[in-house]
Amino acid sequence: MKNFEYNTERSQLILKEYGRSVQKIADYIVSRPTKEERTALSHVLIGLMKQLNPSVRENIETPQRIWDHLHHMADYKLDIDSPFPPPQPGELFQKPQKMPYNSHAITYRHYGKNVELMIEKAIKLEDPEERKVAAISIFKLMRAFYAAWNKENTDDEVIAAQLRELSNNQLDVDIQSLRSEYAEREHRYKSQHQQQHYSGYSYGNNKRKKDKRRK
Repeated sequence: MKNFEYNTERSQLILKEYGRSVQKIADYIVSRPTKEERTALSHVLIGLMKQLNPSVRENIETPQRIWDHLHHMADYKLDIDSPFPPPQPGELFQKPQKMPYNSHAITYRHYGKNVELMIEKAIKLEDPEERKVAAISIFKLMRAFYAAWNKENTDDEVIAAQLRELSNNQLDVDIQSLRSEYAEREHRYKSQHQQQHYSGYSYGNNKRKKDKRRK
């Protein structure tokens, strides 16, 4: 009776993405007696590994990474003339170091830390006019963040007070001037929209009149 080989009886795959056949070839290469033969066979196997795993082939670190995989499958016992230095056991799949958690306290989370950093830089501006422009820009940004956080109630007075609080009363904005700017901008937008509407209406009437004359 023919003997069957079951997966439970086989050795565990080191890199499953390449399959058992590649693993067996790697084991075979390790067993070859001469370095020249092992090197030649390794180059052939590297080409096969690229074809079997396109995702690895597209990786920007592909050449060295695939050779590292071969050394790993060979249990770091492969003595060949590799185009890259062989990796050391344990360094190939090291876990990345944990990033330290940002523990900086944020006064208003809906504004974020970057707004506070912008305020710190604006405070350091020596030119009063530049500081005024920076304060207005930061206020408008805070207003946008505030509206996204609380769409139903956007209060300019509250935002201006929070700007003064975050800047230790060193940055302030003229709310009335800003409101006048908003109103003028809205009026200008409506005027342009009406002009475009009337222009289109006049064009349509003139076209209809011309069509009637032709008839």
